[in-house]
Amino acid sequence: MSNGIQTPYSQSFADNTGFFARLRRMSFSEIYRRYGTILIFIGIFVLASLLDENFLTAPNLTNVLRQVVVVSLLACGVTFIIILGHIDVSLGSVVALTGTIAASVMSLTGNLGLAVAAGLGMGVVTGLLNGWIITTFKIPSFIMTLAMTTVARGAILLYTEGAPISGLGDFAIIGQGFVGPVPISVIILAVVAVACWVLLNRTSFGRHVYAVGGNIRAAHASGIHTDSVLRKAFVLNGLLAAIAGIVLMSRINSGQPAAGVAYEFDAITAVVVGGTSLMGGTGTITGTLIGSLIIGVINNILNLMNVSSYWQMIVKGLIIAVAVILDVKTKSAGAGRKA
Repeated sequence: MSNGIQTPYSQSFADNTGFFARLRRMSFSEIYRRYGTILIFIGIFVLASLLDENFLTAPNLTNVLRQVVVVSLLACGVTFIIILGHIDVSLGSVVALTGTIAASVMSLTGNLGLAVAAGLGMGVVTGLLNGWIITTFKIPSFIMTLAMTTVARGAILLYTEGAPISGLGDFAIIGQGFVGPVPISVIILAVVAVACWVLLNRTSFGRHVYAVGGNIRAAHASGIHTDSVLRKAFVLNGLLAAIAGIVLMSRINSGQPAAGVAYEFDAITAVVVGGTSLMGGTGTITGTLIGSLIIGVINNILNLMNVSSYWQMIVKGLIIAVAVILDVKTKSAGAGRKA
């Protein structure tokens, strides 16, 4: 018999009971929209641990984190672009361009700060070009960034004559160094992710990104300079692609003009799996990071099981198709309830 005193245990039990009661009242679309990404990650993580005993070892998990850094950096940037209802398919080529430029400056000068600045500057230039041409000439972002793909790749191959750049000195510390047990590249990702979260959730720019992506006409009517928002998002995207390129080239300790192929596909897959809608208006940095981890764990377990890279491409293609189908279905269900 209850004495009317509520203990911390009883409060916790009541909270859990209330949570499950709310969960039972939700439709599948609501559950997927709120918890789908984290549930998928937990399921894949558990499945991976069952499929291979080496998956849960500390060296392998550290390796997974280091491998997802580049894709996660790209995914954080393109999250802004996709929320705006646009796309960027030039990421892989920009990674090669910016990373190799940074490696080249490092090889020529031996100055790490100057090398990083050169790579970041090139990333800003590519983002500025993409955003300015798209907004000025009203070119679809897919077409413009497709053009940037060939321009960036051709430019760096022309500059290097297709040859890798070596003799980078301390450049490797960015991608291979550690602070205690934590890789420096993971620290860079953490700083970038926090900055992007703040930018998207705690600034007027972030509110404008959601507004423009949700309804560009309404955003324009409310006084938002929609072209400026899009240009700023592409500059940010180019900057983060440059950071990803620098980390990648530092990790392999050479400037590789042929690197970065298909990285944009992994980044876009991570964003979509993380719950950002390709139709624009919705998405989170947290979801993007979880999506990157999902892709990283899938890649890792497929590699541990010696699955052919061709099959890996098929698997990732199916993942993005299923993610888009679920996004369309959950949005349709939500629209139906509002009607």
